[in-house]
Amino acid sequence: MAAYMIVFARVKDRQRFVAEYAAPTAALISRFGGEYVVRGPGVESLEGGLFDGASTVISKWPDKAAIRRFWDSPEYQALKAARQPLAEAHVMIVEDPA
Repeated sequence: MAAYMIVFARVKDRQRFVAEYAAPTAALISRFGGEYVVRGPGVESLEGGLFDGASTVISKWPDKAAIRRFWDSPEYQALKAARQPLAEAHVMIVEDPA
């Protein structure tokens, strides 16, 4: 069953974020079987406002287990540590029941 990883992030230093986190993470996501569906700044909330202005990344994966393999990998742990001072992130997984 396909699964999606949805990320909302408030980026503090976009230039460093892209160089130190986003670019190497993109290669790693591909290696673990994920593919980007959406990557873009400027969330506009229609109701609530928790993520207004945040950047959004949605990636599609073969299944939830593939996301977990990526998320728990030593390679991603290093990238996650690099990201944490550069952005506040909210990360979710949702399975596609179709």
